[in-house]
Amino acid sequence: MMQRNLRGLIDQSGIKSVVEIIPQSSTIGAEVRGLDISVGLSDQQFEQVNQAFLDYQIIFFRDQQLSPQQYNDFALGFGRLKDYLFADGIDGFPYITEIVKTETETESFGSFWHSDSAYMELPPKITMLYARQIPTRGGDTLFADTYSVYDDLSPGLKATLESLNAVNSASVVPRDEDIYAAVKSKNSDKSDQSAVHPVIRRHEETGKKSLYVNSIHTLGFEGMTREESLPLLNYLYQQVTRPEYSFRLRWAENTLAMWDNRCTQHYALNDYHGQRRVMHRIIVEGEHPQ
Repeated sequence: MMQRNLRGLIDQSGIKSVVEIIPQSSTIGAEVRGLDISVGLSDQQFEQVNQAFLDYQIIFFRDQQLSPQQYNDFALGFGRLKDYLFADGIDGFPYITEIVKTETETESFGSFWHSDSAYMELPPKITMLYARQIPTRGGDTLFADTYSVYDDLSPGLKATLESLNAVNSASVVPRDEDIYAAVKSKNSDKSDQSAVHPVIRRHEETGKKSLYVNSIHTLGFEGMTREESLPLLNYLYQQVTRPEYSFRLRWAENTLAMWDNRCTQHYALNDYHGQRRVMHRIIVEGEHPQ
């Protein structure tokens, strides 16, 4: 399917839309109000949304009634869309992956602290998630600000980490069939996909530094064994989970969220057994981490 977007071609009524940005914590997360994404964004609106995204790392929009085409078009305004290596898209929209947890399933897709697809040479810079059906309780997503994690490390540890690269692999993810039942899985033979990236990553747009290792993709430091790497890695993972770096998103039906994989990690809470949850996911291709 040809990629396209309608940004700058809509908002022809002459009615000026007021975009309101509502911060959700001291460092990370903001709600964006005053937009109907289904009709597209003007250039000015897009710039406001993009700046909020860079400032707050994860932003969300409530009460968005989106068709797959409208969702696809909105995402394309932020860059080239990428199909997910291990799952097919929905019919007619290869870049929209449906993630389903049924009433009878106990495992959940994404219930680990991670940054999406760090095992790719070009990891996605943005992940979007659109809530189609949510449980009556539970199913929130936690987000961590890895800018702040890096900022609060000691000067000595920062210097050490600046000199290191990490080996990231899809094989670290538990290959539990129940977890991958949530998506139309494919390419199981590519579970050894791997890439080497800097442990400390400089954001391509903001220039800020963040911690770029995570517990389900990072095998170890380049040139070291996994056993040698784990003590320091485990310490870093513990820093990511500290509450002062986090924001908790409580989903509602038709909420659209988008987050920056270059400077965040996230964790899908699996606390809604016996209820159905359906989400539509899009990833936007990123750059080589530097």
